[in-house]
Amino acid sequence: MAEEIVNIQDLNGVGPVTAGKLRDAGYDSIASLAIAPIRELIEKAGLENSVALKISRAARETIQTDFVTAKQLYERRLNLQRLSFASTNLDKLLGNGLETQAITEFVGEFGAGKSQICMKLSVNVQLPFKDGGLEGKALFIDTEGTFAAQRVYQMAQAMGLDADKILDGIIYSRVYNSDHQILTVDHAFKICQEENIKLLVVDSILSHFRGEYIGRESLSERQQRLNSHLHKLLRIAQALNLAVVITNQVQANPQAFFGDPTRPAGGNILAHASTHRVMLKKASQGLRVAKIIDSPYLPESETYFQITAKGVEDAAPKSRRDE
Repeated sequence: MAEEIVNIQDLNGVGPVTAGKLRDAGYDSIASLAIAPIRELIEKAGLENSVALKISRAARETIQTDFVTAKQLYERRLNLQRLSFASTNLDKLLGNGLETQAITEFVGEFGAGKSQICMKLSVNVQLPFKDGGLEGKALFIDTEGTFAAQRVYQMAQAMGLDADKILDGIIYSRVYNSDHQILTVDHAFKICQEENIKLLVVDSILSHFRGEYIGRESLSERQQRLNSHLHKLLRIAQALNLAVVITNQVQANPQAFFGDPTRPAGGNILAHASTHRVMLKKASQGLRVAKIIDSPYLPESETYFQITAKGVEDAAPKSRRDE
């Protein structure tokens, strides 16, 4: 019986009017309802608490999301895929490539290479599996105007690819404030399903939140909204087996008397939401350094890369090259 329920209107408690409200709010599949918080259904679809609870339970029972064994969880992990950076150094740093079902955060100051990596991955995700791709499209949510179609075109040409086809494989959204950003991600679940999205990029995650929520009195509200936003991204990654990449800025760390005087912005909310955190920094000789600063299982290590016409490629300081 569960297999026969494929439309949200087939769920217990969902009639034509309620189905219309859910679709208008971006919930047009059983999977999107199953992973949505009940509070979110109430606020965004205008449902009564009892109705939202009933619908949520029906959706979760249909796709059996509530309880799994550790073995089922392990088998689910076996289904994750990895997207190559086309850089042996970066692939090795992240455990053989960018992981699906996870959020990978790239942190760094302006010019460290965050957007370059995002654009490179948006090209690579379209490649065949045998070439390190995921044979899917990219959804690129741009909050700062850093996406450059001409740069993607250059990368594709340098890699010997059909540049026009690559550009067609990237769905782009420019968002202008935090509300717009949240709404775009709310509707991303449907787009990701319809367009075979295998990489979702938000560059950068905090820009609008930092600019709109100023002062200590607004910090709590900012962090609550950011927390909900990040968990929506993680639910999309896990439900659709795609990779999510977010970029983040750095801020001064006044408590750092020794070591690095900067730290990732966003506080503990962002630190806990991201699966893997990678710090990017400029190095001498025009190189960049990528360092794992937080991960549940990747060792804390670092590597070098460089930005070229192809995007990002392996590199090493001259002293190492000469060895």
